[in-house]
Amino acid sequence: MGKRLGCRIFVYFLCTSFLSLTVGSPKWIADAKERTLPVGEMVSRGGVKFEVKENVWKDVDPSHFPLFPGVKIKTTLDGVAAIALMNRCQVEAAQNSVLSFEQHDRIRVVQGKIDFRIPAGEEVVFHVGNLTVAKPLAFQASQRVVSPSPGEETIGSISVHRNGSVTVKNIQGSLSVLNQDRTVLAALFPKEAVTFPSVSVTGKPPVMVAQAGETRPVERTSAAFLGASAGTWLVLGFSATALGVGVGYAASGDKGEGVTCP
Repeated sequence: MGKRLGCRIFVYFLCTSFLSLTVGSPKWIADAKERTLPVGEMVSRGGVKFEVKENVWKDVDPSHFPLFPGVKIKTTLDGVAAIALMNRCQVEAAQNSVLSFEQHDRIRVVQGKIDFRIPAGEEVVFHVGNLTVAKPLAFQASQRVVSPSPGEETIGSISVHRNGSVTVKNIQGSLSVLNQDRTVLAALFPKEAVTFPSVSVTGKPPVMVAQAGETRPVERTSAAFLGASAGTWLVLGFSATALGVGVGYAASGDKGEGVTCP
């Protein structure tokens, strides 16, 4: 009698375990697919590398390099990179810069300088140490209210200096800089800049410390943006769009096989 009861308990345990695995497998598959989908594409000039493993770098294909979540990019003294994200945002990494792509809309700037353009209706968040640079949200509290204009794109730059300080420039649109507690440290109007000392970037200062000032107007022409030619951005935009269509087609094909994302 005891052996039969033990056998029944063992069979019940196997059945429930198998059922749990079966129910949970679509989520595992969906998570795995999300991690393997690219967040954008990059073209580069000069020395540009990506991190294969910790402190091990390899040259990228300058004509076409897909960016996946978690990848880290480094430009050398003679290298620059133009990046088109899947959400149509554009980023350019200047010489001697390091940045990583944590998610499709989250980028961490480790060193150097980046220029960015965020189209209207899209969002990208930049992390620099303990600081966060992003479009302002309606619920953010600040001494000055900065509301993004409907239909207006945001253009700006982030520079990490050798002494650890960080300068954020807003050329067009509106930007907010927050600390690790999600408190707004600065709200920038167009043509304004703010510089945070290293203590604000790496630590948690008791008070807000920043230097703000206007920047010189930036001349922009239709021939170039962020140092890249219009042809370069056209190729990048077309590639990113084609990649998005391919990802959507693959996702629709997966639905036919019965695998759904919870």
